[in-house]
Amino acid sequence: MTSVLARGCGDSWVMVRRCLRRTVRSRDTLLISILLPVLIMLLFVYVFGGAIQVDVPYVAYVVPGIILLCTGFGASITATAVAWDVRGGAVERFRTLPSFRQALLAGHVGEGMLRNLGVIVLVVAVAIALGFRPRAGFLAWAAVAGLVLLFVHAIAWISIALGLLARNPEAAGGFTYAIMFIPYVSSAFVPTATMPGWLRGFADHQPATPIVGTIRGLLTATPTGSGALSAVLWCLGLSAVGFLCAALLFERR
Repeated sequence: MTSVLARGCGDSWVMVRRCLRRTVRSRDTLLISILLPVLIMLLFVYVFGGAIQVDVPYVAYVVPGIILLCTGFGASITATAVAWDVRGGAVERFRTLPSFRQALLAGHVGEGMLRNLGVIVLVVAVAIALGFRPRAGFLAWAAVAGLVLLFVHAIAWISIALGLLARNPEAAGGFTYAIMFIPYVSSAFVPTATMPGWLRGFADHQPATPIVGTIRGLLTATPTGSGALSAVLWCLGLSAVGFLCAALLFERR
């Protein structure tokens, strides 16, 4: 059992390195995934921030939403990479090798998580340069890191499922637009109380709002209420759905 687990981990790490090398070689895509979240944060802080009234400095309010956007932009890269593997025949070639069957999928998950976490760290660093002063202690930072890891893991599996579902890489990238759109219709950038009633109902009962609210509360040392449990449950549920869909689609391929 131990040898099988070790072999699976080794094969998965090989695929992670393969995906990382391909991402580094696609410098234009990598540059866009890094710069776009930073530019959007600058846009909201300096263009819209003065017109939006919240209880904390707006840069502190907007950082959790930008973190979710980073993951949304990264989802497009992961889904497109998976679609290219399917279209180029890489999936069939790797299946003929004596290796862990799910290693290719695990490689895309690992690469997507490492890339997204790197971009998120950069975004937080830029936010601090803009005046963001988090009041989180060690345990709060650990909780933020854990929740972000759960969310990035969930989106990575959903991205892989979308990449396997799409008929071509262009469609795979298009499928992820929904992931990038969800944070905008939440409390990520404006309080949901300012929204029309019909829209507020959706904004309050979708995954982005409790996740953003929990991260914001932890970073600013304000109460998170019952949102923390809801955020964790959303992340675990999305991970399970994404994994099951990806596994079923991979077997069909």
